[in-house]
Amino acid sequence: MNAAPADQIRLLDVQALDLRLTQLAHRRETLPEHAEIRAVEAELAQQRDLLVAARTEESDTAREQAKAEQDVDQVRQRAARDRQRLDSGKITNPKDLESLQSEIASLARRQDDLETIVLDIMERHEAAQARTKELTGAVEEMEAKRVEVAARRDAALQEIDTEADAVRAERAEVVAAVPDVLLKLYDKLREQQGGVGAARLYQRRCEGCRLELNITELNEVRDAAPDAVVRCENCRRILVRTPQSGL
Repeated sequence: MNAAPADQIRLLDVQALDLRLTQLAHRRETLPEHAEIRAVEAELAQQRDLLVAARTEESDTAREQAKAEQDVDQVRQRAARDRQRLDSGKITNPKDLESLQSEIASLARRQDDLETIVLDIMERHEAAQARTKELTGAVEEMEAKRVEVAARRDAALQEIDTEADAVRAERAEVVAAVPDVLLKLYDKLREQQGGVGAARLYQRRCEGCRLELNITELNEVRDAAPDAVVRCENCRRILVRTPQSGL
């Protein structure tokens, strides 16, 4: 294949622009904000789960407290009725009187037990309320952090995309002056060779594979016509000759 030396040198410009696009794509994928937002979202999901559990505990203890207080109230009302009967003087049978007094005493013990239970539930309910408040604050803080990190990520992505658009526009201008057949070979080699399809021959060394050409290879390159498209014998990339090639 033949191509004007100027067109071959333009390939180096295209290659430089393609490498920049590759770097920008890599930077886009590996922005630290990506990892940061994943960590924030994982922590946020955990905090939300804990908040759901705390709210459930708060709701459950509220119902439990209401039920226990209702039980206390029922016992208290029953005891009040029994004392009213006792104080009325209508019960004169000693056995019935003893039974009533025994029930009043039993109800008093039951009330004490229930009130203890209520206090225990109240403590658990207050603890659940405090935990809910704490976790609500934590969730709100993590949500705000997620918004902040996402904003930084989006700004960084916008900056990268803007630069990438400019590079692509510049590349389009450069490749417009490169013969199609040469460009197709370059693109094919770039796909095969990890993103580098053309490399400069600098001081007898291929800048694609970083290997120095042996004397036989150098003689072949020296003897090649200026418009001949030469290839590196080691990596098979297009080898672009310049005044710094060391020939």
